[in-house]
Amino acid sequence: MTLYIWRHPKPIAAEGICIGQTDVGVDRRKLKRLANQIERFTRVHQLPKVIWVSPLQRSLKVGQILVQRGFQCRVAPELAEIDFGEWDGRPWEQIAKREIDDWCNNFAHFAPDNGESLQQLFDRVKGWLNKVSTESDHTPILAVSHAGWINAAKMIDAGQEVPKVAVDWPSSVAYRECSCLELSGI
Repeated sequence: MTLYIWRHPKPIAAEGICIGQTDVGVDRRKLKRLANQIERFTRVHQLPKVIWVSPLQRSLKVGQILVQRGFQCRVAPELAEIDFGEWDGRPWEQIAKREIDDWCNNFAHFAPDNGESLQQLFDRVKGWLNKVSTESDHTPILAVSHAGWINAAKMIDAGQEVPKVAVDWPSSVAYRECSCLELSGI
C-alpha cells in the first residue's frame, strides 16, 4: 500500500512552544495552498479523492477545504501528533531542564505527565497503518498529519526501532512536504 502523507502548514505563533496536540491555528492562505497542492497531486496521479486527516485544526481544516472540492474527508484520531501532556502548549524554556534531560535519555519510554511516550506514538501509528492497509485494497492513501507522526511512520516503514535516545530522532519534514511510504512490511 502506498501512503502519500503531507505535513500540515506552519501554525500561527508556535515558535518556541511545545506543540503536540495543542490545537493551534494556521493562516487560511497556507491551508488553501496545501489543499491546492494535494488537489493537483491527486489530479496528476489520478488518485481517489479521499483524504485522511487528524482532528487537530492544522490538519482538519485542509480536509474541510478539500471537501468543498469534491473530496471525502476521513478524520482519524490516530493521525494526531504525539501528546506532550503537561508540556503541551508551554514554552520550551518553561519546561524543567531535568524533565527534558530525562526525556532525551529515555527517549522511547519517557512520557511527560498525562502525555504519551514515543513508544506509545509508534504503537498508535503502526495500528493505524495496519488498519488502513488492510482496508485499502492496494488503493493509495492520502493523508495530512504532523511531523512526529510522519517521522514515526517513516521509521516503521524502514523497519527501524523506536529511538532510545533523542539524538537518533530524524529531522522533521518541512511544512507542506509530501512523504511517500510504500508500507510493504506492515
